[in-house]
Amino acid sequence: MLVVHVHVHVKPESIEAFKQATIANARESIKEPGIARFDCVQQQDDPTRFVLVEAYRTPQAPADHKETAHYQMWRDAVAPMMAEPRTSVKFANLFPEDAAW
Repeated sequence: MLVVHVHVHVKPESIEAFKQATIANARESIKEPGIARFDCVQQQDDPTRFVLVEAYRTPQAPADHKETAHYQMWRDAVAPMMAEPRTSVKFANLFPEDAAW
């Protein structure tokens, strides 16, 4: 299991549009067989900051995800909403065990 935290800082005027686009992408992403979870969270003390928590079942799943129409639509739609380029950090899953996802 590969868990990726994607950190996003959006322009204040783009918060609602970003949320709508990101939730639409997440709804489609969780339908992918290689994705175990796809969570979107918004920082409480700074609503312009978000984290996408993506849990992939296989090493190939992130690349497969980036080939989907919904990801590409999201990527293109939110690019002008970013206050700075998004960043990501990759993690190895420890608990719950991969089989429990």
